[in-house]
Amino acid sequence: MKFKSILALALSFAFSGCVATAPVRTVGGAEAAYPKVSVGDAFATVVPVAGTPVRVSFITDKIVHVVADPDGDFARDESLMVVAQDKPDGISVKEADGAVELRSTSLVARVDGTTGKVSFLHPDGRPILSEAPAREFSAKTVGGEPFYAVRQVFASDPGEGFYGLGQHQMGQMNFNGENVELAQHNVAIAMPFLISTGDYGILWDNSSITRFGDPRPFAGLDDTLVVRDRDGAEGGLTGEYYYEGELVATTQEGDPDYQFLPEDQFATGAGERDVFPAPLGTKSPDKVVWTGSVEAETAGLHKFQVYGSSYIKVTVDGEEVVNRWRQNWNPNNFNFELEMAPGKRHAVEIEWLPNDGYFRIMHLDPIPEDERNALSLSSEVAQVLDYYFILGPSADEIISGYRQLTGKSVMLPRWAYGFWQSRQRYTTQDELLDALAEYRARDIPIDNIVLDWFYWREDDWGSHKFDPARFPDPGAMVDAVHDMHAQVMISVWPKFYPTTDNYKALDEKGCIYRGNIERGALDWVGPGYLNAFVDQYSEECRRLFWSQMQREIDALGFDAWWMDATEPDMHSNVSHADRAYRMGPTAMGPAEQYFNSFVLMNSRAVYEGERAGTEPDERVFILTRSAFPGIQRYASASWSGDIVARWDDLREQISAGVNFSMSGTPNWTHDIGGFSVEQRYSSEDPAHVDEWRELNTRWYQFGAFSPIFRSHGEYPFREVYNLAEDGSAVQNTLIAYDKLRYRLMPYIYTLAADTYHKDGTIMRGLVMDFENDPVTWDIADQYMFGPAFLVSPVHEYKARSRSLYLPAGADWYDFLTGTKYAGGQWIQAAAPLDWMPLYVKAGSIVPMGPDIQYTAEGIGKEVSLFVFTGANGSFELYDDDGETYAYERGEWSRIPIRWDESEQQLIIGDKLGEFGGQQEFKVHFVTPGTGNAPANSKPDSTAIYSGRKIVIEKTP
Repeated sequence: MKFKSILALALSFAFSGCVATAPVRTVGGAEAAYPKVSVGDAFATVVPVAGTPVRVSFITDKIVHVVADPDGDFARDESLMVVAQDKPDGISVKEADGAVELRSTSLVARVDGTTGKVSFLHPDGRPILSEAPAREFSAKTVGGEPFYAVRQVFASDPGEGFYGLGQHQMGQMNFNGENVELAQHNVAIAMPFLISTGDYGILWDNSSITRFGDPRPFAGLDDTLVVRDRDGAEGGLTGEYYYEGELVATTQEGDPDYQFLPEDQFATGAGERDVFPAPLGTKSPDKVVWTGSVEAETAGLHKFQVYGSSYIKVTVDGEEVVNRWRQNWNPNNFNFELEMAPGKRHAVEIEWLPNDGYFRIMHLDPIPEDERNALSLSSEVAQVLDYYFILGPSADEIISGYRQLTGKSVMLPRWAYGFWQSRQRYTTQDELLDALAEYRARDIPIDNIVLDWFYWREDDWGSHKFDPARFPDPGAMVDAVHDMHAQVMISVWPKFYPTTDNYKALDEKGCIYRGNIERGALDWVGPGYLNAFVDQYSEECRRLFWSQMQREIDALGFDAWWMDATEPDMHSNVSHADRAYRMGPTAMGPAEQYFNSFVLMNSRAVYEGERAGTEPDERVFILTRSAFPGIQRYASASWSGDIVARWDDLREQISAGVNFSMSGTPNWTHDIGGFSVEQRYSSEDPAHVDEWRELNTRWYQFGAFSPIFRSHGEYPFREVYNLAEDGSAVQNTLIAYDKLRYRLMPYIYTLAADTYHKDGTIMRGLVMDFENDPVTWDIADQYMFGPAFLVSPVHEYKARSRSLYLPAGADWYDFLTGTKYAGGQWIQAAAPLDWMPLYVKAGSIVPMGPDIQYTAEGIGKEVSLFVFTGANGSFELYDDDGETYAYERGEWSRIPIRWDESEQQLIIGDKLGEFGGQQEFKVHFVTPGTGNAPANSKPDSTAIYSGRKIVIEKTP
């Protein structure tokens, strides 16, 4: 129960166990009734003169926890993202100059006694970040319980760069000045954690819908704009609706709103919508065109958001600002901005081809200027305002602090970093086995094949039982995959039909969300079936959920889990309010309170279940379509959802993946080629086959340098041998990149190990390694793959070169030719279809293995060390068994390798750890002008390494 008075607050100080010996005293003189201060081990609680009570505590010498609560009791439900923490030593607390100051050796947190504002400073007094003077709390009732909507604005430097926040496919890299809604969706991942170039990070401990930047949601077009038709009449745009090529209706619409499927249509599945103007009725028009103008009442930068599916084109003042396509069952947002002045009209033309799809264009007035570039976070449902400040100074140290709070990134099995093949979908066990056998017959490397959804009988979703007509012996199928030296991953949804025994067992324990059933909502399978999702917020429900998976699937020997629809996604096109109704109440509280965290509990059910199961030492591996802070501790990689096969979507994957990685979760992937395809591709129209193949080629090149390398999508089939003819340039390129990925496995698996042992990040924003070069801050289509590789994917059709930036502070080698370039410059790099521009930082040491067909085949074989001279450098080559949790028990090895530029020596140091045996190294020195690039290099030296230091001299 929350306290409702200051008297109750004072009593809470007096009787709280953690501060029982701490006196309540005033700051700044006995004459002041407030502030009041309570001090305990590594924390202080302050009731300021004119602000909200706040509790500040040190978690480590570089991490501070801030909780503010108008009630003053600081009571909140258990944090799902943060794991238990020990109390730090050496924290001092003092009161001076009307403030309370907590100090570690690395950081000072100061609480203003008048306002309660918290500031963070270096020990020498230099400011890092401070809160703006006022926190915002708005009382609200959710599910019959009292909560607040909360917001905190920080007085951050307007020039800072902000990164992280999960996965958002808007092409954004630096979020300064942007508005980002953190709400789980098929293609959006909400991670309320950010990194600043101001040498700090913020973990915002809230599971509800959260917003970075402007706290206001987008509104209808005519809410704050003057909207006129094409003749200038105020009231709305002119809408023209066409059916079978004929104009059938003309309207005036201030807010053309086809955003969500109406609730009363859910009972009919995909259904028809009686929303279009007469005489269309329930018929979907072929085309809608809106024309007219908009004008603002407020000067400044106005933000617009187009939500929709099918083909959408928006033109403002003759300039095309949106031209996109989305599959109809999974709409998305597309944003643009417009500088507007009061009274100035801007011509608007919108064309939409509905095809039973969705559309709305929305608007947001400018945020106050003093907040536009400020760090601001707000949440819809909260018991308290709760966040963690993490001191840098580097992005890697901030991410390490994030994992201190939310858990280590446990290691995935080695094979997870090989190539995966999937499609939507293998309909029989023969199809799956034939596809894998084809890879082996053609000597195309592969480690994992994926069985997607619908291996059950049509009316049996959630039974976890295979359709015997199509999968007569799934256990034998798994054995056959293993016999071909591969693994098989299987898709499991948290979704159940009421007719299944699993549903009935879950429902009996209160583990089923009832909203879908009460709505009578049918899914899209066959005639449509009633369905519901499991509540994962109860330990009993998680254990029952896993036991059903274990009994029916895990017992057959499957190697990994594809946990789909974990937003959870009951339907991809319902409002937030309707989705919350369908996904709650949870066992822990209202669904609105836990809107974003379902995926964390879902992964927890599988991870904890399997680690406590029949093979507890076998590494768990989960692929899940969503994520939330802490997901990395449950052996989970995430993918970017059901994206579409378009060049814009390829480009947007780059910044989406980089920011997701900078959100503290290192294992990320995407559907190579895009999941959903336009009819021009699915029909295999000869006019578009070349573009389809080129799109897949460019996407595949990007995929080979992503943390997880996997191909998946709807028809056309995505297997390498199905994408292009044998011997063609496209197929040869795909195979070459697959083989390059496998040759790089010693490098990649070391990066993977570093995510656990060193809190490392595989896919790295340029700002992580080159923060002192401000040009890198906003680059959204390049990134570092580990410490060595600068990756610059090609994302334009028919492009045979691309402009790219070589960051300052290093020299760079072209990986293909060995040509050396100075950093700090833009270049126009050659990009023939068979090559993606790839550069290596001077001083890098890149270990590469031999040509292999699967990851386990390369264990213990020779390693080539490519030394890119020109600067000092180092690398620690890691190894372990790749399969078990023995690494947690210290069973691993590291070989420290160092290049000394001045001495022209490669020093391979004493091995750390006892794992592994003798190793043969072939050393290649890459130097300017020799053509000694990896593509055509012969070794300069060969050494047998037995675990003791050796020195290899580079000869002139």
